Order: sequence, then structure tokens, then C-alpha cells
Amino acid sequence: MAIVSLIDRLSHIVGAAFAAESLDPAFGRVQVSDRPDLAQFQCNGALAAAKQAKTNPRAIGEAVAARLSGREVFSDVSLAGPGFVNLTLNDDYLAGIVNEIAADDRHGAWASPAPQKVVLDYGGPNVAKPLHVGHLRTAVIGESLKRLMRLAGDTVTGDIHLGDWGKQMGQLIMQVKQEMPDLPYFNAALAGPYPDESPVTLADLARLYPLAAAACKADQTRDVEARSATSDLQAGRPGYRALWQHFIQVSHAGLKREYDDLGVSFDLWHGESDAHPYVEPLIKLLEDKGLLADSEGARVVVVAREADKKDIPPLIMISQDGSVLYGSTDLATIMDRTQNLDPDIMLYVVDARQAQHFEQVFRAADKAGLFAEDRLEHLGFGTINGPDNKPFKTRDGDALPLRVLLDQMKDGAIDRVTTSLQDKGFSQEELADISAKVGMAALKFADLSNPRTTNYIFDVDKFLSFEGKTGPYLLYAAVRIKSLLEKAGGAPEAAQIMVTDPAERDLVLALAAFAPAMATAYDKRMPHLLCDHAYTLAQAFSKLYASCRIIDESNHTLRASRLALALTTGQQLELLLQTLGIDVPDRM
Repeated sequence: MAIVSLIDRLSHIVGAAFAAESLDPAFGRVQVSDRPDLAQFQCNGALAAAKQAKTNPRAIGEAVAARLSGREVFSDVSLAGPGFVNLTLNDDYLAGIVNEIAADDRHGAWASPAPQKVVLDYGGPNVAKPLHVGHLRTAVIGESLKRLMRLAGDTVTGDIHLGDWGKQMGQLIMQVKQEMPDLPYFNAALAGPYPDESPVTLADLARLYPLAAAACKADQTRDVEARSATSDLQAGRPGYRALWQHFIQVSHAGLKREYDDLGVSFDLWHGESDAHPYVEPLIKLLEDKGLLADSEGARVVVVAREADKKDIPPLIMISQDGSVLYGSTDLATIMDRTQNLDPDIMLYVVDARQAQHFEQVFRAADKAGLFAEDRLEHLGFGTINGPDNKPFKTRDGDALPLRVLLDQMKDGAIDRVTTSLQDKGFSQEELADISAKVGMAALKFADLSNPRTTNYIFDVDKFLSFEGKTGPYLLYAAVRIKSLLEKAGGAPEAAQIMVTDPAERDLVLALAAFAPAMATAYDKRMPHLLCDHAYTLAQAFSKLYASCRIIDESNHTLRASRLALALTTGQQLELLLQTLGIDVPDRM
């Protein structure tokens, strides 16, 4: 069971003071002070309370402050401005808080009061195409949200949702036919059996797909053929299904290697094709409800509303050539997940530029009675940009392959780590392991430390720095705590943490800030708030390390206290990094 956060405890105490003045205790909500030079915490509720009670806010503030003054929780209670109540905590009270965190097997983490069953849709790569730079954000953001929500107590199912059923499959089938027309898959009279070995490799698919897309764009006949092949595939043509299965198997192996390198995993490797069995009953449902309309040869669901201030196009269910599109499979996927997983909410970690599509899908799901719109969330994210502040592209104008990005970080990390550690007795195996972890920490933290909804510029040198707000800096901080405890022989069992120094006080306040930071990151679906907390915690420990004796402290009780404080900090910091998907080496 999670401990009650410091903010909640203080809010309860101050709320009781408001209640004693016959005011709503909700006015007693406490926050971290905007002026840390004046106080650690503040309550601004007197202003709102005065408006409701139609009285002077300072008079309310004075009455509340008077009730709080003298309580052993606070070393100082003061009033500022029109009624801001400033609060500074007693060091003994802070010591009690940090000792609870030290004894907590969750290291001060927040727990949701109402755990939910969640489906988290992230990844979204297309079969037969290599991962590119755009897949990085959905992967690392989705993975961190999955870990965050599980830490909060939710039951989370992560689904990669592969693009394996659309027009690109028909294009690829036709391209393979163009180059290898004698393969048995193209003989309409043959129903199998077909070869067990794939006629194409992952490298072949990476070469064939752009050729297919370009050919269809340049030649109307090829485009029509690809659309027809897509329809035949979806209708169950045996040869096309067998060839398509080879595409899937070859792609799965390659995608899994890339995601393993990223430290990203999925509970389900479902694709659009898994929703196909639900398309027919979905269409029937829409027909029965009178929600399907004909539009220029296609069948659509109208989702526009009178109150809309922008045009919301209808959601296309069946295209002019009879094939199903993204709207169909996304809506069918909601039907699938509802029937088989029964989630409370579904979250989609997808590029912000897809916002309109998801608005259409969510409205259609609600209109059809499949799933309530307010339980479907599109968690859009910004782009990774180059030095020109435009989305990262190759010189040919294509999206940068993710492998190129990963290799850049890996090579940069090897250079940095080898330069700094080569004379410290590390084996080549250790250097390789540390380099891999530093490179991945640099890449992930750089992405996650930016607010999800914003763009950011990719800068290898900046990301790999061991100074400032970076992944390598946090790894170094975590490893330094490990090293400190190892040299000291560990923290003494049952040691009680004391607060005797300003640096200790600041570190304890940082540790206590974990729960509210985690709760806000959860509520807003914003992992960067965990990054902010991790950095603040590491900085606070660095100040303690610089200003206080620890291993060589002559006072044994104080030494034990500081070692226990270091251990508690290290445990919380590693939990934070683990939640962000970042592995910490044993030493650096």
C-alpha cells in the first residue's frame, strides 16, 4: 500500500484549519512554494474562500495561519500579500516523512486510488518497412507510459498495432509479382500448399516497398492493380494470404530486433489484419443503426456535429473499390478490444498530426455505441527535428531510418565512455555494456524530457553530455550512489534518517516530491514530469554529496543517517529511470 504523499498530508492539516473557520476544507490545498526563499510550501485558498464567503481574504488567511501556528508540524507559518499562507516544516516532521519513504518498498511512488484496465496502443509500424525516426517517439513514450501506469496500479495491455492490411500490402504483392512472376502465389488456380520459406528477406522488403509505392504513384494502371490485390488479399485469396504471411514473419523478426535494442516490448503483436474478422459484424452494426451513408461510391459514417467550428470529414468504412481502410480497421479494433479485453480506457500514442483521424474514429465509436468517446484518448506527440528545426529527413527527403539514429548514439557513446573510462580497469565487455546503456539513456531521456506535445531538435553531442539535464548525467548520479554505498559497506540496517543540514532538508523535500510528480505525470500522460523530478533529485543529492561528510563522518549516528538517505535516494532514482525505460550500469 502506497504511503500518503506529503502534499496530501499538509493539505489535510490546512484543510482542517479552513473547516474550523466554517469554510470548505478543499480551500486548504497546499502546493510547493513559488518563493522557496520565503517558505517550502504555500496555500492560496484564502483568496477563493474570501470570494465565496464575501469577506476579506487576508482576514481568512490570518485566521487559518493562527490555527496552524504552534503545531509541531511547522517550524514557521506566515502570511504574505492578500492572504497567501506560507509554511515551513519542522525538521523532525520531515525526518518522519523520509523514514517512511525509506521503509516503503515502492520508494515513495504514488498509487492510483482507482486502478483501471488500460489498452495502450503504441508502435504502429508498417509491415515490410524499416522503422524510421518517427517511430522512436511513439515507442519510448508508449513504453514509459505503460510502466508508469503499471507502477500506479493499473492493468495495462500494450499493443503494437501493426500496419499490415492496407494498400501497401497490395502494392508489395504486385511488386513481388513484377520481379518474380513465376512464384506459385500468383497462380489463381492454385490453392496451396505453398513454400514454407519466404521468397523475400527483410532487405528485399526494404528495397521492394519504395519501388512499389513509386510505381503506383507514377502509373495509374499499377495503382489499380495494387488496389485490386489489396481487395483480393482482404477477401482471402490463398496465394496472396500465403505471401502476405511471409511478409509478416520476416518483418516481425526485424521489428523485434529494433524494439529489443530500444528496450521496448509489447504484450500484443496485433495488426490491422486481426481486426478483419470484426469488420463484417461492424458494418452490420452500423447498418442496423442507420449510421452508414453512401458518398461518391464509398460507404461512410458521418461524424460532424452542428457545434463544430471546423470541418470534420466523414469516416470512410468501405472504399470505392470495396477495400477497408484505416477508419474501418481502427473502429473494428475497438470492437475487438472491447469484446476481448474489456478495458476501462484506450490510449493511442500516435503522431499529433493524426489528431483529426482519431477524432473521427472516436466519434464514430461513440455514435455506434462501441465505446464512449470520453474513454478514448489520442496522446499526440511532436516531431524530432534536424538542425533546421524541420522534421528529420535523409538527403533524399525520406524519413531517417531509426537504425541510423541508434547507431549515431551508440558510436557517440562508445567514444565518450572509452575516453573517460579506458584507464580505470574496465574490460572491453564492460565498456561495451556501459556504452550501450549510456547511449540508450541519452536517446531516451532526450526524447522523454521534452513535453510529449512539443517538437525537439536532435543533437547527439548535447544528449551525450555528462553535465546538465541529460540521461548520462542521471546514470552517473545513480552509479555514484551505488559506488558510495559499496565503499561504505552499505547502509546500516534500521538506521534512522535525521535532518540536520540544509542539504539534507532539500534532498528530503525532493524525495517527498516523487508522489505528486508521478500523479501529475499520470493524469496528464506526460513522462517529462518524471524526468524533471529525476533531475531535481539527482541535483539535490549532488549538493548533499558536496556539502556533507558521508563515509568519513565521525559521528556514527549521523554517518548511518546519511548512508540511509543515500540508499533511499538511489532506490527512488533507479525506480524513476526504470519507469522511463532506462537501465543503470553497475559502475561507471
